[in-house]
Amino acid sequence: MRDDPCSHGLWERTAPAAPRTGVLEGETTAEVAIVGAGYTGLSTALHLAERGIDAVVLEAVEIGFGGAGRNVGLVNAGMWVMPDQLVATLGADQGGRLIALLAEGPARVWDIVRRHGIDCEATPTGTLHTAVGPSGWAEVSERARQWQRLGAPVELLPPDAAAAMIGSKVYAGALLDRRAGTIQPLAYARGLARAALGQGARIFTGSPATGLQRQGTLWRVTTPAGSVTARRVVMATDAYTRHLAPQIRTQQVFLPYFNLATEPLPDDVARTILPGRQGGWDTQEVLTSFRLDRQNRMVFGSVGALRNSGDLVHRAWARRALRRIFPQIGEVKFQTGWFGQIGMTGDNLPRFHRLDEGIYSFCGYNGRGIAPGTAFGQVLAGYLAGEIPEADLPLRPCQPQPAAFGRLRAAGFEIGAQMVHLVDARR
Repeated sequence: MRDDPCSHGLWERTAPAAPRTGVLEGETTAEVAIVGAGYTGLSTALHLAERGIDAVVLEAVEIGFGGAGRNVGLVNAGMWVMPDQLVATLGADQGGRLIALLAEGPARVWDIVRRHGIDCEATPTGTLHTAVGPSGWAEVSERARQWQRLGAPVELLPPDAAAAMIGSKVYAGALLDRRAGTIQPLAYARGLARAALGQGARIFTGSPATGLQRQGTLWRVTTPAGSVTARRVVMATDAYTRHLAPQIRTQQVFLPYFNLATEPLPDDVARTILPGRQGGWDTQEVLTSFRLDRQNRMVFGSVGALRNSGDLVHRAWARRALRRIFPQIGEVKFQTGWFGQIGMTGDNLPRFHRLDEGIYSFCGYNGRGIAPGTAFGQVLAGYLAGEIPEADLPLRPCQPQPAAFGRLRAAGFEIGAQMVHLVDARR
């Protein structure tokens, strides 16, 4: 298997083929032009098309090129921010709406997968937030308390119960969220695209949006070989935004995240690891994530980019850490590795922008893009169709605000991750 960290790694090799698309050539029109073929853009296109609204998606490279094709594949409910903090930030009314939407995000994903027959290794058996030490246990305990108060099906697992579900004794416990689960993330993106096309949406790949001009009450989005003129435009590019909407890019700080996949584990070993097929991640600042794919490969990840010095540092750390957490695996052989970037906001909450009259954007998923991106796409489609009033949106439209010292902080993420992974080697 080719190991190109700038590719989609394992996901490219195991996903069903993408639906056939082509380059936009010439001029066309639509009701809504969508820039970006990730979860938000494709979900918006699908749910507009289901309403009979003409939607065109412009993708610079290929379906799922950005975060949609590079992430771990954890379909989680909620954001990093705990429910109480979310309400404190947004207020009881708006915060309550956002919590409700995020809570049902995984169910929306599972429903779309079922209705459209998407082959994406969907495994709705939950996820495990694993506690590292006493502080980690305190964190997951408080998270469990807040979600349980809201009636969510989450369970706090003491060390022995957590060890049985994880296949490792290194954790102080875990939070099991039964709403959640795992998918093959690139396969899901391609499945969303196929479903949207089937409902009548149009998707053009290899067609980067290079210009945006107002023409009366309409907007003209240009590409190298064509253009789309539409009443409304959705910028669904998040952490992979280019020059067309620089204010989205400067709103966020970019966190690199890598994944490494082992060769398929022997059956007798695989049976001892995550027997319920949950995916997991821990409570450390420089976190570790882990899950199995359909072929029993361990997908192991953390903060960092597999390039330059980081390539050696992060791979060496991953071999040691995987042996420490799951010693039953034995000698670790990684088959492939890849990385991407996550758009982080200052308060760890997403943003809904009205960039201009008729131009909208959701961004800043802070590493929680699958379920929220899908759900926000559904909501945005309802809003653009006139079915959801602005007052009922889970986030109020706002203007982007530049992140302080964004480039410096982004560089600090990688430097910090390398330092943590180097120090970990000396334990």
